[in-house]
Amino acid sequence: MTRLDDLPIRDDLRGATPYGAPQRPVRIQLNVNENTHPVPEAVVAHVTAAAERAVRGVNRYPDREFTELREHLASYLSAAEPADPVTPDQVWAANGSNEVIQHMLQAFGGPGRRMLGFPPTYSMHSIIAAGTGTEWITAERDADFRISPETVRSAIERAQPDIVVLCAPNNPTGTPLGLETIEAAYAATTGILLVDEAYAEFMPEGHRSALSLLPGRPRLAVSRTMSKAFAFAGARLGYLAADPALIDALRLVRLPYHLSAITQAAAVAALQQAPTMLATVDAIRTQRDRLLAELPALGYAPHDSWANFVLFGGVDDPAATFHYLLERDILIRDVGLAGHLRVTAGTEAETSEFLEVLGRMPR
Repeated sequence: MTRLDDLPIRDDLRGATPYGAPQRPVRIQLNVNENTHPVPEAVVAHVTAAAERAVRGVNRYPDREFTELREHLASYLSAAEPADPVTPDQVWAANGSNEVIQHMLQAFGGPGRRMLGFPPTYSMHSIIAAGTGTEWITAERDADFRISPETVRSAIERAQPDIVVLCAPNNPTGTPLGLETIEAAYAATTGILLVDEAYAEFMPEGHRSALSLLPGRPRLAVSRTMSKAFAFAGARLGYLAADPALIDALRLVRLPYHLSAITQAAAVAALQQAPTMLATVDAIRTQRDRLLAELPALGYAPHDSWANFVLFGGVDDPAATFHYLLERDILIRDVGLAGHLRVTAGTEAETSEFLEVLGRMPR
């Protein structure tokens, strides 16, 4: 049987491993930070009707510029940051935020160029860097996984990267990232600054997004996703806001008609139902804060989180704890940090069962 190593694969991909979050048929899935609340029936009906209309025209290519979708995304982002409205020509979208990030690296990274990240951070950043031939370089975080303006400035001045990527809040730690750190990063680099805000909707009320920093910063891009707060992970829709000139750069590398007519129609329909789709955000924040409050009583040390998940330390044997929960139909995530595991904030019932089962584990 032919092996991967027998093929003429690129040398820089030899020995690499693909993204591999476990997929198991369990009753309670709290491992990949999905919104575990079901999509409301009224939204299901609205999205289904929109998709059906789109299917009637699938003999034709979709709108290559996804014009209507960009208008709805701009309106949604402007409602979140009314002082700094986003216009449709500042918006890009693709099949999940991973493809958005891939477009960014295809346009601004590549062979001979470097991207700076601050691990532990989203694992796909380094994987996409490898896939585009971009060198992945790293710098250390401060205590408690934070990044100060001084730390980010020093790291950029040392590394002189072509792209800097920051998660706000961070994945897998949930750590907040202050706007002052983002401002310092932009001022320190002559390259592109990409702020990954996949979990922005779960930040505290009133906290300003990096979107508020876009005016006057043409090398800043802020990516988002509909996978988390919108409970739309299966639809695969990510997007980005930036200066129109940066958006033009992404047109140079996208595949023609990369967003299907059905994806566009479904996403527009979901955005039309945004208040209903986002109605679970407060409930998820409540369960996240509950995890932060109750895990210490079980002997664990959770880290502050502004996302829809909690990273907790004090785990004597992460592999044993992971399998103990898995055997009881609960799937969480081992993110490879010594003494730590990560759990998604699910429904009230899911959170209760997770805490109850974890509390029964012999230690």
